[in-house]
Amino acid sequence: MPSNIFPSVRMRRLRKTPALRDLVRENSVTMNDLILPIFVEEEIDKSLPISSMPGVDRIPEKKLGEEIKAIAADGVKAVMLFGVSHKKDATGSDSWKEDGLLSRMIKRAKDAAPEMLVIADTCFCEYTDHGHCGVIDGDHVHNDMTLTNLARQAVSSASAGADIIAPSAMMDGQIAALREGLDEAGFSDTSIMAYSSKFASAFYGPFRAAAGCELKGDRKTYQMDPFNGREALRESLMDEAEGADFLMVKPGLPYLDILAKVRESSLLPLVVYQVSGEYAMIKFAAKAGALDEKRVVRETLGAFKRAGADLILSYFARDIARHGF
Repeated sequence: MPSNIFPSVRMRRLRKTPALRDLVRENSVTMNDLILPIFVEEEIDKSLPISSMPGVDRIPEKKLGEEIKAIAADGVKAVMLFGVSHKKDATGSDSWKEDGLLSRMIKRAKDAAPEMLVIADTCFCEYTDHGHCGVIDGDHVHNDMTLTNLARQAVSSASAGADIIAPSAMMDGQIAALREGLDEAGFSDTSIMAYSSKFASAFYGPFRAAAGCELKGDRKTYQMDPFNGREALRESLMDEAEGADFLMVKPGLPYLDILAKVRESSLLPLVVYQVSGEYAMIKFAAKAGALDEKRVVRETLGAFKRAGADLILSYFARDIARHGF
């Protein structure tokens, strides 16, 4: 009988004990792999729970420093900042002002924990009065006018101390525009984490309520069709060619195939975003007694790593830092 089949080969030999299973585990998740997204609201005095995302609050801007210190003390090493603005306009101009909410958040976070990696979400949906991710021209978002403003926002964020700029607007050419703007302003060492394959997903619902960026209509003209795979790979490879330092797939679980394809095609660090809807599904299912939250979180993060992700944005990151898996 050939030696590579049963009974000569018994796969269960490598599963006998916890120590043996740990020894042959192919993938692992540590705090070095996790990024915590947080929501920061100006002009409020106390944290506001987000009903659709149990365990996640809007943090008052004035308390951001102490919260960042606590997050760092728990063991979280990187955060992505999302602002909840009270000063919205048609272009989201507050997001590129030196004294605007985005700049203030970055400064507070870096002052509170200089060792913490601070990632600036670079977009406009949280800062525009219409909720779209760019400049409205007639009945659509104008790509090239938005590029100009994205570069302004990126430079402002870098000036405030952001370690990484993360453009999520899904405008064509946004990575090249940001790279040029950052380089011209003297921030050639500031890296860009591209939301390179970002889908027009139904899984963003809780986020929009959390960040205050609901809108009439949709973002299907600039975010990707959830049924398209080849297009997603093209988007990521174009962003790499334009100078991205990281590539991202968003959402996570419904797009593991995209994550794997991007991993096969690129050597850049690869990021996946376990988005608000994925978080909410696990939380509410666990609350109903249908799932073991800790085990499901562990399994989903393992799926991301197995598919090729190097880094994971997850609202579970702080819980994992505190309690492990």
